[in-house]
Amino acid sequence: MRHITTHDAPATGLRGIGDTSWHSRGTCHGMDPEDADAVFFPLPRDHEDIAEAKELCGWCPVRRDCLNYALENVLKEGIWGGLTEAERRPWHDGLPQRLDYSRVSAFFTGRDVHLTEAERQIVIDHAYVRGWRTDRLAGALQISHKHARDLLRQAALKVFDRDRTYGVPRPKKKRAKGAPAKGTPTPNKPGTSQPVSRPATSVSAHAPLGKAA
Repeated sequence: MRHITTHDAPATGLRGIGDTSWHSRGTCHGMDPEDADAVFFPLPRDHEDIAEAKELCGWCPVRRDCLNYALENVLKEGIWGGLTEAERRPWHDGLPQRLDYSRVSAFFTGRDVHLTEAERQIVIDHAYVRGWRTDRLAGALQISHKHARDLLRQAALKVFDRDRTYGVPRPKKKRAKGAPAKGTPTPNKPGTSQPVSRPATSVSAHAPLGKAA
């Protein structure tokens, strides 16, 4: 927890794994590193200490970001995001298949999100639909220009195959102003008469039928 609870994040020229802008808003931010280690790294059977740490995490406004940080950096010791090592284990195992649309949205708002493979594919597809150019996608994903071009081309082929298979929905035709809606009776022109509808006479159940049954 030392790199989270300290007031200044370590300076580095490398891209961090996951977004670290949430550190300063954490409940544990500013705590003494030794105190933080004692609180958030209790022994597995210290149930009272674990409950105390979880209580602090319960008040934290960036608890979810803390959990993502632990998962993306494979931090399997201590309490992160209000979860113990045992409670986070299934999350670690299923991380490559995770698909969180809130993280995809955060990526498009400019946050440095470490995307899973599934999330990354959604970003590529949406980037193509939004009309992103190759340079923009290459800069956002920090990949080469050629790689970004190939990814956008694959996304375009995917959309083409989808439209060819399921068809492209046609826009609804707008009714012209003043035109009567379908099913609305049209008024008669001057000098013309409109046929009067007469109610149909019901046949009595005892009346003889035209043909023998």
